[in-house]
Amino acid sequence: MKNSFLILLVTLLGFVSFSFTTSPFGKARWEHLGSKKVNYRIDRDVIHVGIRERTFDKLKIQVSNGNLNMRKMIVEYANGSKDEISLRHNFSRGSESRIIDLKAGNRFIRDVTFWYDSKDFQRNRAVVHVYGRH
Repeated sequence: MKNSFLILLVTLLGFVSFSFTTSPFGKARWEHLGSKKVNYRIDRDVIHVGIRERTFDKLKIQVSNGNLNMRKMIVEYANGSKDEISLRHNFSRGSESRIIDLKAGNRFIRDVTFWYDSKDFQRNRAVVHVYGRH
């Protein structure tokens, strides 16, 4: 009887502890921070995030409507500090970036500026979407 109770207790504790762990993909809360239709006449654009109620520790980029060769992005925080993130990625329509860890950790984001190649002019202008994770 004691062995059965002990096995049951260990099993229940295992289930309870497993239910409190979070998957990096399943439970992540991604918030849309902004979108920008790229202007192929210049080689950079800015998404103004503004001060939000929450901080973010990771970013992800999606590109829709066209292709885009993105070189880098700079994340400006509410306190004025900046992170420069090298991307060097060719986005095809509907693709997304890797999950980008912000060096500064959980911070309020003011702006995201991204640089891309403007020589690949296309009829369909790509739209860049930036998502942040809490």
